[in-house]
Amino acid sequence: AVPGVLLAGVAVAALQGRLVLGPLLDLGAGAWATPVFVLPQFSLGSVVGVALPLFIVTMASQNLPGVAAQRAAGFNIPVSPVTTATGLVTLVLAPFGAFAINLAAITAAICMSPEAHPGPAKRYTAPVVAGIFYTVLGLAGGAVVALLAAFPKELVATVAGLALLGSIAGGLAQALAEPRHRDAAALTFLVTLSGISVAGIGAAFWGVVAGSVTLAVQNWKK
Repeated sequence: AVPGVLLAGVAVAALQGRLVLGPLLDLGAGAWATPVFVLPQFSLGSVVGVALPLFIVTMASQNLPGVAAQRAAGFNIPVSPVTTATGLVTLVLAPFGAFAINLAAITAAICMSPEAHPGPAKRYTAPVVAGIFYTVLGLAGGAVVALLAAFPKELVATVAGLALLGSIAGGLAQALAEPRHRDAAALTFLVTLSGISVAGIGAAFWGVVAGSVTLAVQNWKK
């Protein structure tokens, strides 16, 4: 459905004259990215001002929702070994620009949905194919940026939303299935949806906090 919507949207945008293809056609050799090596340097200011906030944001907005997405899809992963593995891979690849390897909440939700493959055991092929596309798109970074800029922003937002629709619906259905957990699940969803940011930490983290507090209060009353 998503590719069909994308093609239809591109056709409508073209008929309305809203496709800006000039910069894309003029790219030439600039379509392909050229790697530039930058010698890493230690900076205490960067550790405090960049690394620590990035760690908190990655854990709160990617790893935590990523674990929840995997469990909602029926994959009970061992959290500690997986988190440790992503940290070690980040440590090795950080000098090459991959400084935040994580569970990728949104990408994980898409790759683990039934649309990826009807059989849960075969859904690993989705992230493998995604990794190949990431590599190609990374090398063609200039062309990707120009292509996205050529589309109307409404089209890009619509396609992205439709890609997540099945995952969101499935997650909500599972989260609200247990009557005694519905209040906590609903509050988690609403706070996350609000987009609130406190102390530089995004809504995904505060949604989990709100839901956990609600669940703790409900269990305490009982």
